[in-house]
Amino acid sequence: MTFEYFIGNRYLRVKQTFVSLITILSIAGITIGVMALIIVIAVMSGAEAEFRSRILGVESHVMIMRYSSAFTDYRRIIKDIEKIDGVKTASPYVFSQIMLRSSSRVSGAVLRGIDPGSAGQAIKSLDKAFLEQRLIKNQNAGTPAFVPGIILGQELARNLGVIENDIIYLISPRGMIAPIGHIPAMKRFKVTGIFESGMYEYDTSLAYVHIKDAQSILHIGDSVTNIGVRVNDIYKADNIAENIAENLNQKYKTGSYWARDWMQMNRNLFSALKLEKKAMFIILTLIVLVAAFNIASSLIMMVMGKTKDIAILKAMGATDKSIRRIFVFKGMIVGLTGTVIGMCLGLTGCILLKHYEFIKLPGDVYYFTTLPVKLEALDVFVIVSAAMIICYLATLYPARQASKLNPVEAIRYG
Repeated sequence: MTFEYFIGNRYLRVKQTFVSLITILSIAGITIGVMALIIVIAVMSGAEAEFRSRILGVESHVMIMRYSSAFTDYRRIIKDIEKIDGVKTASPYVFSQIMLRSSSRVSGAVLRGIDPGSAGQAIKSLDKAFLEQRLIKNQNAGTPAFVPGIILGQELARNLGVIENDIIYLISPRGMIAPIGHIPAMKRFKVTGIFESGMYEYDTSLAYVHIKDAQSILHIGDSVTNIGVRVNDIYKADNIAENIAENLNQKYKTGSYWARDWMQMNRNLFSALKLEKKAMFIILTLIVLVAAFNIASSLIMMVMGKTKDIAILKAMGATDKSIRRIFVFKGMIVGLTGTVIGMCLGLTGCILLKHYEFIKLPGDVYYFTTLPVKLEALDVFVIVSAAMIICYLATLYPARQASKLNPVEAIRYG
């Protein structure tokens, strides 16, 4: 151990009550700040991961569309898409805004016509077997007595006042022209399933039917409006989306194909979450900053009290750099102690919140009933690094003042 660290270690054990109290308060402030930062950032990361999981349980990673026209040759296009590197599966969809009418209520909805076989692999919130059982075309299809099935979101079913096996009417604006004017298309459906995605916007608006039924009521023949793609790496979805659109436009010599990834489709939500995460980081970092001022205060008090010691050390040959090191070392030890204790308490708090779930949230207000926690090593590293940098900066001024002390003046007037 060099003499700078030896002297700094001795100063840490100083028995001056006031300086010791400031040091303890500094450690406590840094501990609370680091602990709060770790827990809050972990909860914010958990909320972001929870939203992402629920959204991707319903939405495709990439949605391929075509300007001004539907996909009439979608089967060939799906084969081309699945050959592209990074693509896992591709499924045809029919999207349209429709009205649903029960025996007593009416509600708007978003119709999704899906192929149960391929969409069962793409829609994570709906099991493939569930879709095939509820929407499968059976041998009675085409007979007057046959009523096709429809799957409703839980909140949409409540708004309509229906349960499973109830009959509802699907009304589409794409009807026919009659002598009395435009007549909307209307068809009976049987509620064969109700699903819950955990996202109110989806549960209150989505209705799934078999792709053939959607094509029939919308009068679009054997074509689809969208192709949904799931990729191997969701964080590369934007690059894969651009690659798919570029390949399709080059192959079919047209500029009508375009793609949107899940990040673009939900940009507002995830941008808001990231902004909140940054704001909470800045606000809670102020706690560490206040504690850093305490470190600076305690060091200044110590410099004032150790004037003779500093003068003697300089008279014995200690350089300005060595004097700075003594006080920087003391301040960094205080900062490191508070940071380590805060990190341990923060990690413990995250583990308790994740495994015991003792904080309950009202389900009718929040998307989740318990605090979601996702602890990321990078977040912990950034928090610990920020705390240590703030503590280091707080030591610079007192250490500089100590190194500038004139030993002759200090001994004469000390």
